[in-house]
Amino acid sequence: MKRSFIREILEAIDDETISFAGGLPSEKLFPVKDLEKASKKVFKDKKHCQYTISGGIKTLRKKIAKFYCEEGFETSFENILITTGSQQALYIISRFFESKDIVIEKPSYLGAVNIFKTNGLNMSAVKLDNDGIDIKEFKKEFKKSKLAYLIPDFQNPKASRYSNKKRETISKFVEKTGGYLIEDAPYSELYFDKKTESISKYIPNNSFHLGSFSKTLVPGLRIGWVRADKSLIDKLTQIKETIDLHSSSITQHILNEYLENLKSYKKHLNILRKNYFEKMEFFAKSLEKIIPEFEFERPKGGMFIYGKLPNKNTKELVYKALEKKVVYVPGVEFYVDGNISDEIRFNFSHSSKKEIKEGLKRLREIYN
Repeated sequence: MKRSFIREILEAIDDETISFAGGLPSEKLFPVKDLEKASKKVFKDKKHCQYTISGGIKTLRKKIAKFYCEEGFETSFENILITTGSQQALYIISRFFESKDIVIEKPSYLGAVNIFKTNGLNMSAVKLDNDGIDIKEFKKEFKKSKLAYLIPDFQNPKASRYSNKKRETISKFVEKTGGYLIEDAPYSELYFDKKTESISKYIPNNSFHLGSFSKTLVPGLRIGWVRADKSLIDKLTQIKETIDLHSSSITQHILNEYLENLKSYKKHLNILRKNYFEKMEFFAKSLEKIIPEFEFERPKGGMFIYGKLPNKNTKELVYKALEKKVVYVPGVEFYVDGNISDEIRFNFSHSSKKEIKEGLKRLREIYN
């Protein structure tokens, strides 16, 4: 296992560096005033600073369960486990399936790949197309593993979204074979047109649906969750208790208080979608103008633009980019076999329009 390239890069950059590397939300859009109001209410009761139950406070779990129910995905608080970010959720589930075979996308999220390696999961990477994973190859590999990890909504890193047809095919096949799907959905609310139904909705007893407030609210709360069958949640809770007993009770209570005003939260989500769509369009147009040889498709949501720079080794170039005080993530970091050299993931949500233009101009200099 190697360290996350992204985490290493974050430690190497300074305030002068324009970063397109991390999956960072825009700080300008953090609802800090509303969170501050919620915090003041929470700290009026000292009990909110006390230990809490391992699964997470019930009122927060009920609110998350209600989000699912509103979308026609029947869920109770007993189907929800609060975790310290969805990264911890992935780790707990990986411990549960320790040393099993698992199907992943090609490319896939580096953080998940490292967790799977740590827990001895044997990964089989299947090509990811713009409308989802290659179904023929997926079926072939899933028959053997009975376990898959997919990011159907604005995938990290590729930013692609699964078609409805592929979602339906996958759900039926998972149920038919009696396997399990780990569906990672941190970007599902960051759509630019309309929300797509989760695969897990159709296989509630054969899926682990992962969510997070890191991309939609603020990462510093470190609140994520797993939605799964109650019997599975009970087993995951036992594993979580060996790690941290429970996620931060203070941040759970702050989030729970903030979500009392659902209109405010939904308004915040609409602001995010509008802002990120405008940022994506600006980034895409700037790419087409400044680095026209970069090949990509505009995403329908999320925080990334992914594509290729033909005949260029983007891993070698990233170190030259650092010298110019600009950074991105080379695509090779997202492949288990590491045999891709010309792809790049750009994060468009964090930088200002001025930084986007300047950063791409700096990259233009090293690509010449």
